Amino acid sequence: MVGLGEEAKLDAEALRRAAGHAVKEAAARRATKMTLAVAALRRMRAPVVAQALTEGAILGGYRFDAYKEKGKDEPGEVAAVQLSFDRVPDLRAARQALKRGTILAESQNVARELSNQPGNALPPAALAREARRLGRQAGLRVRVLAPAELEKRKLRAILAVGSGSANTPRIIALEHRPKRGKTAPDTLCFVGKGITFDSGGISIKPSAGMDEMKHDMSGAAAVLGALRACALLNVPHHVVGVIGAAENMPGGSAYRPGDIVTSGSGKSIEILNTDAEGRVVLADALHYAKKEYKPRAIIDLATLTGACVVALGRWATGLFGNNERLIELLRRAGEATAERAWPMPLWEGHRKAVRSEVADVKNTGAGREAGSSTAAAFLAAFAGDTPWAHLDIAGTGWTTHPGPYQPRGATGVGVRLLLELLNGWKDARLD
Repeated sequence: MVGLGEEAKLDAEALRRAAGHAVKEAAARRATKMTLAVAALRRMRAPVVAQALTEGAILGGYRFDAYKEKGKDEPGEVAAVQLSFDRVPDLRAARQALKRGTILAESQNVARELSNQPGNALPPAALAREARRLGRQAGLRVRVLAPAELEKRKLRAILAVGSGSANTPRIIALEHRPKRGKTAPDTLCFVGKGITFDSGGISIKPSAGMDEMKHDMSGAAAVLGALRACALLNVPHHVVGVIGAAENMPGGSAYRPGDIVTSGSGKSIEILNTDAEGRVVLADALHYAKKEYKPRAIIDLATLTGACVVALGRWATGLFGNNERLIELLRRAGEATAERAWPMPLWEGHRKAVRSEVADVKNTGAGREAGSSTAAAFLAAFAGDTPWAHLDIAGTGWTTHPGPYQPRGATGVGVRLLLELLNGWKDARLD
């Protein structure tokens, strides 16, 4: 028996949590199959209930155990879950909702699995191979830009970040076009930060907690999961995912504090701290997305700033942007999926704080003050006039606080949020 709380307060998130809890309990008892007998719920339609329970069950069953020996004390795996309703007015709609919930949750688990991989297993080239594999499976076009192509295109910001590592950087682009019978009136770009391991470079991080920096590519993982879901759900929009993948290491050829690098857009960047590398990589990724695909809007996801963790903790993603309507659409999508995104300020003062005296912009702002907003202001310089939003997932991309459907480690946050945004994208007005 799993309690749902007061019916007056019941929502989709409560159902996800209940299903996740039930699957974990079943796995602990080494059950391989289970049935969720769904109570009659007056306030919620069967398709909504079916999708929420499916998401919770699949997300709750995820474990990262690829590198562990299977021991007798390990919990079992629930291989099949059945939903049992007393009465379903529209069985077809409920089955479609179950299918959608399955694809969304499995895509989020793909993002979790990628983010949980150790840095030695998933450097930029390996991440590109994973993108190609996912592309073949789901039906996505995949393009990978290796160092020679990055240099040819003068994408020297990402090259600078990766210069200290033996593992060279990549830009990865995944493209979904609807199959016949669907329309694609415009393009939406998702851009992900893919720092496959972040030592901080010359501005090296403290050793405590540095192991968690394998998760610094959680934005890239979310983009891969979201594009997989777009293809399998055949969403009626042209959606492109662009990933800037690099490893930030303090090698002999690493970029240095005080360096000035020129990005693909032509803007020069003064490097004050090599540990503020994610925004430098995103400068080229944003420019590539704008120039190559001319999108209607760009949304980037990045584990960007510790300041955002201080501000919002693990409870919400920081939401910044240059278009209030896009920001509101993302906020609503976050509420609907329980992947909350909280609007944060991006003012002219923040933009002034990242202006450099010796280059166009600098990669850190006014010390510790408003660190999340000044980082967003840096990105805004490369988004330009394109409607753009930035999701700082530094506090939500991974967790040390397990929940009913969330184990310790990567969360895959952003996948369901982005697909919820796409639900109403056709009628979205950004001007």
